[in-house]
Amino acid sequence: MVRIFERFIVKVFFKTSTRQNDDYKRENNQVNITLLPGSPFDAVACGTICHRAFTELSDRHGFPPLFARPEAAIGLVSEQLSHPAYYSVIAELDGRVVGSSFLDERSNIAAIGPTSIEPDLQKDEIGRLLMRDVLERAERQRFTGVRLVQEAYNSESLPFYTRLGFEVREPLALMQGHPLTIQTPGYTVRPATENQLETCDQMSIKVHGHHRSGELLDAIKAGTATFVERDGRVTGYATTLSFFGHALGETNEDLKALIAATPEYAGPGFLLPTRNSELFCWCLESGFRVVSPFTLMSLGFYSKPKGVFLPSAH
Repeated sequence: MVRIFERFIVKVFFKTSTRQNDDYKRENNQVNITLLPGSPFDAVACGTICHRAFTELSDRHGFPPLFARPEAAIGLVSEQLSHPAYYSVIAELDGRVVGSSFLDERSNIAAIGPTSIEPDLQKDEIGRLLMRDVLERAERQRFTGVRLVQEAYNSESLPFYTRLGFEVREPLALMQGHPLTIQTPGYTVRPATENQLETCDQMSIKVHGHHRSGELLDAIKAGTATFVERDGRVTGYATTLSFFGHALGETNEDLKALIAATPEYAGPGFLLPTRNSELFCWCLESGFRVVSPFTLMSLGFYSKPKGVFLPSAH
């Protein structure tokens, strides 16, 4: 097993550790922080903090908010807290929820996000404790790598993640625009079913070096997954064209066909690697605009993509 924590160093402040319902509670000796497993009952508190934290950050730097309303963030964390393939941890200060973090465990590579803390407490050790917890979880579950997406304008989180051992992999742009809703000649885009799951898995392994079948299966069940055919074979797919969805293809033309046929770009938009100049320019020429910059980072195993792709925020 590849150990993903060889570069992860943090001072330990915990003074007690107990196990309860096969999980655990930790108390921080300096600021009396308790870490607990999340539950669906925490959705409103965690979602409200998530909305407040990301809105404060974007407002401070002059960018549009990631979540338009508190209900959007509450809905997101509610899904994560209810999903069996998501690990969640919440931070309490004197019995009050003040932060949370999530680990998406649906594929070979785990994904962190969102991690959010009450704005007036972000200078404390809460973020470090939450990150330590989810990284230790990834270690226990034997994930060979972890990824996350970071706001490129956040000059505090970039060095924070770098000190934890994360490496910058791709500069990203969050794109938004009016749906084109057109079929590209020579390319057929259709809703994906479980019949395409194995083929799409093999494409993901070829492009990224690992499968993402858990995410794709969830998208198929939700009715948001699509695939593109060219010359009678599958050449790309998308779980959803959104901030939390991913897509990949053999060529940029496959991704263009998927983007063009999508009736809606959910939430704040979709993430695009800006080093893919051809696709980036096509999006701009098609009327899409850049909302804000992001950075794809990873810790542990990372395979340089051998195809074109749109990453997910987690």
